[in-house]
Amino acid sequence: MEYIRVTKENLGEEHICCAISNDRDVQVSSKKAWLSDRFDDGLVFLKSVERGKCFIEYIPAENAWNPLIADGYMYIDCLWVSGSFQGHGYSSDLLSACIEDSRNKGKKGLCILSSAKKKPFLADPKFLKHKGFSACDEADNGIQLWYLPFSPNAEKPRFKACAKHPHIEEKGYVLYYTNQCPFNAKYVPIVEKTAKEHSIDFKAIRLQSKSEAQNAPTPITTYALFFNGKYISNEQMNDKKFLKLASELSPA
Repeated sequence: MEYIRVTKENLGEEHICCAISNDRDVQVSSKKAWLSDRFDDGLVFLKSVERGKCFIEYIPAENAWNPLIADGYMYIDCLWVSGSFQGHGYSSDLLSACIEDSRNKGKKGLCILSSAKKKPFLADPKFLKHKGFSACDEADNGIQLWYLPFSPNAEKPRFKACAKHPHIEEKGYVLYYTNQCPFNAKYVPIVEKTAKEHSIDFKAIRLQSKSEAQNAPTPITTYALFFNGKYISNEQMNDKKFLKLASELSPA
């Protein structure tokens, strides 16, 4: 498999590997705007030359849009290989490229979000363990920070206090999200509209700066849904999934 690094110079022409075929889709434009704004912060987006879901996205942890204390590490936003690309070693290829690049840049190691058991939109802990990663911190909601140090005495990354105990004071449904995930551009407005039509108390908060994201009340900032102050899920929802969840959490 051949890979290509997406940059500011070729971003307009490149397909960004998500499950969206139309480059004029709002989801694509949202994600490309996100990438364009992050390149100056050291973000790297490496993808397969084939159209499909096979890519890795990583950034110096100091510039990650997550509440971490991981100075000197590289943070992996997303390592996504799915569909027909699975089972061919592409995840290992992409991770190896990230490791080599991070070593060349003098980083202490890598870190990434996961969990004890596989959760949607998070790295598979079995794969991470196989590659030498280990969990170095865990939030109350079961979200873990895993790391791969490049030296045995490297300081372990950790969550900030605001992310260690995910909780908010607001009642009803509150969603924190960023434009890192392209699906949010389409589905967040759908859930907002659905909640309004069914008189469900719902509020969406888009984190619009690195500072906001690094001080968010959740280790996951791409999509974190709370209900009556309690963290519920990081799984993106359409109207049907949201209504099903609402019926389970607050039945009529």
